[in-house]
Amino acid sequence: MAKRGLTAISVAQIKPREKRFEVPDGGCAGLYLQVQPSGAKRWAVRSRLDGKPTKFTLAAGLGLKAARAAATELLHKVEQGIDPRAEKQAAKAAAEVRAGNTLRAVAESHLRFEEAKPADKRLRTIGQRRAVFERLIFPKLGGLPVAQIKRSEIVRLLDNVLAERGPRMADEVLSVLSILFTWHAKRTDDFHSPIVRGMNVTTPKSRARNRILTDDELRHVWVAADRMGTPYGAFVKFLLLTATRRNEAARMVWSEVHVDDWTIPARRYKTGLDHVVPLSAKARALLDEMPRFPDSDFVFTLDGRFPISEFSHGKRKLDKASGVTGWRLHDLRRQARTLLGRAGINGEIGERCLGHVPGGVRGVYDRFEYRDQKAQAFEQLAALIDRIVSPPDGDNIVQLRA
Repeated sequence: MAKRGLTAISVAQIKPREKRFEVPDGGCAGLYLQVQPSGAKRWAVRSRLDGKPTKFTLAAGLGLKAARAAATELLHKVEQGIDPRAEKQAAKAAAEVRAGNTLRAVAESHLRFEEAKPADKRLRTIGQRRAVFERLIFPKLGGLPVAQIKRSEIVRLLDNVLAERGPRMADEVLSVLSILFTWHAKRTDDFHSPIVRGMNVTTPKSRARNRILTDDELRHVWVAADRMGTPYGAFVKFLLLTATRRNEAARMVWSEVHVDDWTIPARRYKTGLDHVVPLSAKARALLDEMPRFPDSDFVFTLDGRFPISEFSHGKRKLDKASGVTGWRLHDLRRQARTLLGRAGINGEIGERCLGHVPGGVRGVYDRFEYRDQKAQAFEQLAALIDRIVSPPDGDNIVQLRA
């Protein structure tokens, strides 16, 4: 049978064995019939490409005549130095592009999916995610078929971002791509993410910050913020007085304030729970000085139409005016927590002021809001800040080291 050419009848009569085996077709050099233990049969072609033995598997379901024709065409390409697999991959990539399955198209579908969610379930950082795609990912990988993107291409992209923008941004790009690929894999039968564990540039430990301002630095920042006025200067002081995150305070609206309590709704808070921030007299006085715009509910706004968002420009002005650099707005949250401890506030109440909920059984069963305790803590925080910013004569304030 090995020397004679196979026939349609002989192919049908070949029985499976316990192990997979191949039967050469004497009628077409290099063509083999693969027979699986299950009885499934498929054609393959063996040849040499660039001096190396290579096997090409033909499409399933081919009869003998069609298999010989396909093998003859494939071997002719190999003789010309053409790799049929690369040719097939290029054709598949072109089809993916025509079908709109590029990384850009898939990413746009993903972003529209997120943006269409109800407000209470919408991703808070969707704008930031879109910006990462448009600035850093689309220019390099946007036009490629998403199913054809290789791990090595992602690594090269991360290396470029690392060199130009630093390790934190490189990991941000990796995170955004990983989320996209996971989302796409759930909706596609044959897509597998090229991202694997261990591709991060940094570790959580190395990303952790410990920067706080010394008393002198805090005094200079506060005075500079006071001179900047509204909305940015008042916004910076409000961050420190309430120990809140940047976007939580920036998107604050007047309807969230009731008497002396500011309630950040669950849809805007990281824990997914409402967070009540009792406003100290100093924080309340700061809000009372904010201008109100007709038909606008935003507290920190330039025109009443949108909340403030250009933080980097204001931060550069504040750094220049205060002479204090090397810190971020989010560091004020750590600063407030440190000052709460320094003011003698119980550790648990200090964590509650930041909206942290204890884990385990306590986190499930202890639903007490600690509103009065937090109100007292924020008053003591404001008093300590006042003493640091405007120390009375003879007041011995211990300087904190950065």
